Amino acid sequence: MSYLPDSAAFILPLAMFAFVSSVTPGPNNVMLTASGATFGYRRSIPHMLGICLGVVVMVLLIGAGLGKLFEAEPRIYTLLKYVGAAYLIWLAWKIAKAGGVDQGQSGNRPFSFWQAAAFQWVNPKAWIMAVGVVATYTPREGFFMNLLLSALVLGLVNYPSISVWTLFGSTVGRALRTPQALRTFNGVMAALLLLSLAPIFMEHV
Repeated sequence: MSYLPDSAAFILPLAMFAFVSSVTPGPNNVMLTASGATFGYRRSIPHMLGICLGVVVMVLLIGAGLGKLFEAEPRIYTLLKYVGAAYLIWLAWKIAKAGGVDQGQSGNRPFSFWQAAAFQWVNPKAWIMAVGVVATYTPREGFFMNLLLSALVLGLVNYPSISVWTLFGSTVGRALRTPQALRTFNGVMAALLLLSLAPIFMEHV
């Protein structure tokens, strides 16, 4: 257990990385802002918890060797990336069409826990975060124990960080008194979600 003192040394840098990665704009936070505005904070809690579980599981599986699979067969990663881009475009369309919680639209509901968790596998920013945690911040000595600790730290930091965006959205949603105003806000969120895809397509320019 001689690696345990070293484990404590990487927690603060890892927590800082997790905070910056979690709180900065990206697909998850744009979607949470729209969800907070449309459905409120409480109904968006499963969405936030699903994000936390998704990124934690990604860290554990990438650390356990999934990254090696993508190195051996990069086409799998490329396919996953473009499936994710297509899914994000569809989500942007859904967000742009979303109305308020009082409009009685039966097909209009927040992301579920499992939908949010599964979404991380096609979220480019989540991949960058998970790979960064494993490759840069998890010490090699006592790797699997430190990997568990890294995943725990990420999960603990991620939830309050992304909550800021949901709270912001719910506050804005209360201020938007008309369905038209909320649709305009969600349209802006949809445009930002599409903008978050720019790095994927710029790779081939």
